Amino acid sequence: MRLYLIRHPQPEVAAGICYGRSDLAVPIERALEAAGALAPRLPRDALLWSSPADRCAALAEPLASALGATVRYDARLLEMDFGAWEMQAWDRIPRSEVDAWAADTVAYRPGGGERVLDVAERVKSFHDGLKIEGRDAVLVCHAGVIRLLLAALAHHGIADIASAAARAPHRIAYGELVIADYAAGP
Repeated sequence: MRLYLIRHPQPEVAAGICYGRSDLAVPIERALEAAGALAPRLPRDALLWSSPADRCAALAEPLASALGATVRYDARLLEMDFGAWEMQAWDRIPRSEVDAWAADTVAYRPGGGERVLDVAERVKSFHDGLKIEGRDAVLVCHAGVIRLLLAALAHHGIADIASAAARAPHRIAYGELVIADYAAGP
């Protein structure tokens, strides 16, 4: 069983802005271009899941058409909620708050939003459901969620998943496909 994890295309947002749960648009041309490049690399018999965020749905819908699939939306695939930090310039967020998060990336609530532990819990719940289904799945979601899903392949406990994902470098490009094989995990 394989997971085909796809990060949404680059949304319309200025550089240097903190966004997680914020619902941002993706230009339709960008979404269609990404779908055209990705569809030939994806299995046609896999389940297709997506975060309900507009930036993910903009890619999931044309992928569904190309693959002859139906998109299943699941809120557990939403990106982390950064609370009061959402849509703020990173350089305007008080340094003391950013430092506090850096000191405890797993349990700190940036901007009063979600902890990485909270996101790990909902992503693990989704992951456990996929394991029960036992089929290949294509997921259109967010970089943080992808890192958590990859961590869930190698770890069982929520705290271990959250810690592993928090330590993982953020190197997942917009529109990138990451393929993960369940045989590699527990």
